[in-house]
Amino acid sequence: MRQPFCVARFLVTAATTAILAAGLAGCKTAGMSDITGSIGTRAEASPASPPVDPVRDIGVYGERFRANPRDADAAMRYGQALRANGQRAQAVSVFEQATLNNPGNKALMAGYGRALADAGNFERAFEVLGTAHSPANPDWRILSAQGAALDQMGRHDEARRYYDNALKIRPEEPSVLSNLGLSYMLSKDLPLAEATLRRAQQGRGTVDPRVRQNLGLVVGLQGRFSEAETIVRADLPPDEAAANVAYLKQMLSNKAGARFSGQDDAKRS
Repeated sequence: MRQPFCVARFLVTAATTAILAAGLAGCKTAGMSDITGSIGTRAEASPASPPVDPVRDIGVYGERFRANPRDADAAMRYGQALRANGQRAQAVSVFEQATLNNPGNKALMAGYGRALADAGNFERAFEVLGTAHSPANPDWRILSAQGAALDQMGRHDEARRYYDNALKIRPEEPSVLSNLGLSYMLSKDLPLAEATLRRAQQGRGTVDPRVRQNLGLVVGLQGRFSEAETIVRADLPPDEAAANVAYLKQMLSNKAGARFSGQDDAKRS
């Protein structure tokens, strides 16, 4: 059974990052999570699924990378596997070396930015992500990632400009709308956060269930727990639904004193 949910920051790049109400430091997440695939999973920066078996991939691609540190594809896959396995500092090191060995490789720069954000270095992540595309050829995934990094630094108005630009390229993209909704949550505008997350839930294609979980939290934070419970139970197996509801109760138990924070839960798991 998967872990109970936390507020998932969809940096496409990541997620990630988790955005939490104060007092919820026990929440564990898988880092800066993707909803539609990662930036630059392959050397050509096309979206792809995260590693199926990170431990296996660490062994396979780590060996390839050590044999040839200039192998961009091996570096990308190795770094992604490290991130998926929670080895954040090592992932940063691999991506940093890879970008030095492959100057101008925007896919690797995007991976490096994501790894930096996983490690909590949001300012540097924002800078590096900015080099992974150009104003003449903007990437909505990277714009969303930059917005999420700005939110983590408490720069919410700036973050929303990046989300708006991403949505001009990819209208009604659920992952971007989810980040935007959580940005409103951070600035305590819960009705607007809810409205935005509902847009995300109704967005194009298959919507990641974490959008629904985030919506449930925002609804619960407004005192509508029964409705929030219905939202987080939807379309889940009974054991996962029960785990999510239990965790929602745990998070909302601190509602009375909750103040929203732009920091991760102890820098996340």
